[in-house]
Amino acid sequence: MMKEVQISDITMKELDASRTLHLTFREKLEISKLLDHLGIDCIEVEGIESSKKDSLRIKSIATAVKDSVVAVPVKLTDESVQETWSALKEARHPRLQVVAATSPAVMEYVYAKKQAGMLEAVESTVKACRALCNDVEFIADDATRADPKFLYEAIDKAIAAGATLVTVSDTAGKMLPAEFVQFLTELKTNVPALADVALGVSCSDELSMADVCIINAIACGATVLKAAAYEVNTARLAHVAKIINAKQDDLQATTRVHITQIKRVTDQIRWICESDRSSGSPFDNGVQDTADEIGLTVNDDMSTVLKVVENMGYDLSEEDKHNVYNAFLEIAKQKDSVGSKELDAIVASAAMQVPSAYSLVSYVINAGNFMGASSHIKVKKDDQELESICIGDGPVDASFLAIEQIIGHHYELEDFQISAITEGREAMGQTIVKLRSSNGKLYSGRGVSTDILGSCIRAYINALNKIVYEEQ
Repeated sequence: MMKEVQISDITMKELDASRTLHLTFREKLEISKLLDHLGIDCIEVEGIESSKKDSLRIKSIATAVKDSVVAVPVKLTDESVQETWSALKEARHPRLQVVAATSPAVMEYVYAKKQAGMLEAVESTVKACRALCNDVEFIADDATRADPKFLYEAIDKAIAAGATLVTVSDTAGKMLPAEFVQFLTELKTNVPALADVALGVSCSDELSMADVCIINAIACGATVLKAAAYEVNTARLAHVAKIINAKQDDLQATTRVHITQIKRVTDQIRWICESDRSSGSPFDNGVQDTADEIGLTVNDDMSTVLKVVENMGYDLSEEDKHNVYNAFLEIAKQKDSVGSKELDAIVASAAMQVPSAYSLVSYVINAGNFMGASSHIKVKKDDQELESICIGDGPVDASFLAIEQIIGHHYELEDFQISAITEGREAMGQTIVKLRSSNGKLYSGRGVSTDILGSCIRAYINALNKIVYEEQ
């Protein structure tokens, strides 16, 4: 009988664990949307380390993903379970993951627990997760190097406590395909309760055997295969999906991944992961603009408009919500519909008007086709003039870098938009700059000038002032 095998993408978790590549907030959000459109069954993201920023990241991904399950790991504490669920609960298909080391070395040196303590922690954490979420996964980390009796007992306790999916990991990646099949066969024989839950598998690609190992696991009853869209040390999503699609009659298995789109999507994800921003640049490259366009009208009520604003990443106060909606109505009365770029401009101009910590004094830009762009920015803070001269890839790049050097901090540049708002020789240019603060919150600034570079600099400083005001 043909069965549907689910593919769970672990790209972001693996990249975070390896510490070899840093993805920005926006890049993670874009990767999640791409995987969702591809038909990936589950998108696994990193858990919460820095409470406010990570909670916002998880919440943003949870609301952006439409069809895939969004899975987030919890630590082995009730506090972590509550905090993670608070960020994840708005997802259409949420999953809480309880990850526990099962090999003696990792259990003692990383988790500082003996077998009895780990069993107790697994049982209590799975119960706490199941009380909040109907989809709970227990991940037996480093399972292939665990004491078999302890592994069987840990899985039994997790299932009894409410786990709906059990995943076993060959973290070391030392097993050949035949060995991994034997491991799974013995596991199912010694843990009869596995017949009542889904079985997942994950393998390191240490021996370049991860793809083969998890494909062979299908014959052992595995219905959840973990792979990555970007090439990291694990099974490769594109390979696994193509093998199942080509050999579905032999495997008696199918997936819901859109095979015809897999190369385009994985190429986009590779571009995001490998597109490094130039040294010293304020721009965080790696995201192509694939945002879905919105079309709000004057007939949309306040809750509808504010829901779109929230999904765009903004976290507004009650006062700002009213200001934004009133400003939206004024614009919507004059237009058939209001799009996302116009809504960004409304938020930038109507929300969080604060005193200026930094004010622009002067700027001098030098650029040409035979010379690098340089920018000399002078700003005033607390009656003190501060200045910096920087060279960049272009005049805007150099100007933003000069401001960064003045303030001594890099904020993630989420978006940068330039548009004309009047016509003629002295047309006014408008720039919207969206910065993400250290705690993950999004701030937008607006600059207007007949000089487009001047509008860019003013927009950046406007957004910066909002961050400084809240951080102080």
